[in-house]
Amino acid sequence: MLDSAISIFTAGRNMARIFEGLGVTLKISMISVLLSVLLGVPSGLLMSSKIRFCRLFFKLYLEFIRIMPILVLLFLFYYSLSSVFSINLPAMAVAILVFTLWGTAEMADLVRGAVTSLPKHQWESSRAIGLTEPQLNIYVIVPQAIRRLLPGVINLTTRMIKTTPFVFFINIPDLVKVAQQIVEVTGMKNLLASVWVYGLIFFIYFAICYPISLFSHYLEKVWQD
Repeated sequence: MLDSAISIFTAGRNMARIFEGLGVTLKISMISVLLSVLLGVPSGLLMSSKIRFCRLFFKLYLEFIRIMPILVLLFLFYYSLSSVFSINLPAMAVAILVFTLWGTAEMADLVRGAVTSLPKHQWESSRAIGLTEPQLNIYVIVPQAIRRLLPGVINLTTRMIKTTPFVFFINIPDLVKVAQQIVEVTGMKNLLASVWVYGLIFFIYFAICYPISLFSHYLEKVWQD
């Protein structure tokens, strides 16, 4: 049985293609997480502000993103934009756009939760000494919220990595897409191809996501003590 596994991964460029697919998966995930943090932090601050329009807008945005399946959003941007508006975005750009929209909504909600969980006297004391709203957020609220926010950001990263296989459906050669192509080519010659290839993919996802998840739980435990 081991010989059959070795023959699959040493044939042609199979192993190299798997690592290339992993690179695509991580590229989409990391860029999307970075953009989600950059856009989600100010969005979360606006979401928790006293401006009613901002709170309503981001609440509707969050609910829309949570209701709409990621796969539908991928199809909507990849196929509908080109056919209806003649906008032809590369598949990679569509994937990053959709995952950023999703990640920004989740990040904004995390920031809102972290900010609103802070004691009210933080705002009252800051305003009493004459801090403006931007100064209050930059010097008082955000530094304290980061500690509560970091475990959630790490958790969002693992969720982003585990959700990227959806890009399979818009023909991006990510880790799962490459695995499927290898199984299709070698499956007729080796009946255990799917077991070995998808087993390796499972191990790769586990090896990446599990340590990140453990680190998130560790931070939560340490900062709660």
